Amino acid sequence: MTPFGGLPGAVLVPELGVPAHYGEPLAEQRALDAGAAIVDLSHRGVVIVEGEDRLSWLHSMTSQRLTGLRPGESTETLLLDPNGRIERAIRLVDDGERAWLLVDEGSAEPLAAYLTRMRFALRVAVRDASDEYAAVLAFAGPAAELLRGAGPVAEWRDPWAGVLPGGIQYQRGTEHAGAEWSASQFVFPRTALEGLAERVRAGEVRAAGTLALDALEVRAWRPTQHGDVDDRSIPHEFDWLRTSVHLTKGCYRGQETVAKVHNLGHPPRRLALLHLDGSGGSLPVPGALVHLAGGAQDPAARPVGRVTRAALHHEWGAIALVLLKRSVPEDAELEVRGGETGNDPNAEVAEVLAATQEVIVPADAGAARDVPRLKRL
Repeated sequence: MTPFGGLPGAVLVPELGVPAHYGEPLAEQRALDAGAAIVDLSHRGVVIVEGEDRLSWLHSMTSQRLTGLRPGESTETLLLDPNGRIERAIRLVDDGERAWLLVDEGSAEPLAAYLTRMRFALRVAVRDASDEYAAVLAFAGPAAELLRGAGPVAEWRDPWAGVLPGGIQYQRGTEHAGAEWSASQFVFPRTALEGLAERVRAGEVRAAGTLALDALEVRAWRPTQHGDVDDRSIPHEFDWLRTSVHLTKGCYRGQETVAKVHNLGHPPRRLALLHLDGSGGSLPVPGALVHLAGGAQDPAARPVGRVTRAALHHEWGAIALVLLKRSVPEDAELEVRGGETGNDPNAEVAEVLAATQEVIVPADAGAARDVPRLKRL
């Protein structure tokens, strides 16, 4: 068990082995948002790539421009399948000698195996270092400074607050919900986690659970592989072209789909934030079906989307990220079932939650090239 699991009040996520919370989820969330708390991410994976050709090699296979990446510079990139669907989301920082690839739970081993198969004659070496290293997260503030002073071997600064060179933002409006996003992941030897947990016990910093991080990610529209991606997902649906895709970098696996959807088509689904209204205080479970208003209790009504993540935010209340069909009007009122039976349309005990949309990816996203239609006889 992670040393953070022994802290007072820790309630573990059974399948992950890290704390979901420490007894005060909303207070932890406020502290994390203020830069005064740290989150144990030791359940996630770390892959190390070494060798002179590491960045040009990774550049050739993934969606972001990695050549010319300076030591200490952070970025994120996607490994796509031949049809442009997301296989792996990778947080990457290079220290001048090795590239640190930080990935979600369950991704390190298959990513390392794939990269090992793709080495050929290049000067690269790949290893899954998840048993040796672990990440701890904090937002800008005293907690991040404490972690920085504890001697991490790498620091990945999340670029979600802006649009990286070569990227594009679909969201309309004056300010993006993630404009002040300042999360960093600090990589430590696993043997250092006990010392960090002791500093929490000593009151030098507060610990927050994964529930707190999830709520802040949902509010900032921040997509993650473990929380939002399914086997059909393409980057456009999440407005992920902001930070994970370089549109002019050249060829890589899945690039044709990325270019075609952005230039000529539209993503088939679009991410939206729902503000949920429910007197019972229940939240929909991941995968809960979304309906047009009045359809959640109609067995014949077809769903128009699904919930990816839901959370209780310390300021905004009950919110959820959802993937909707592109055809759903942006001003449509929606409904979703709450509670543990939220994805069962026949369950009478589940509360039906009214929901209003906050548009993230607009329905007209894509079609960047205005190609005129040829008149036909």
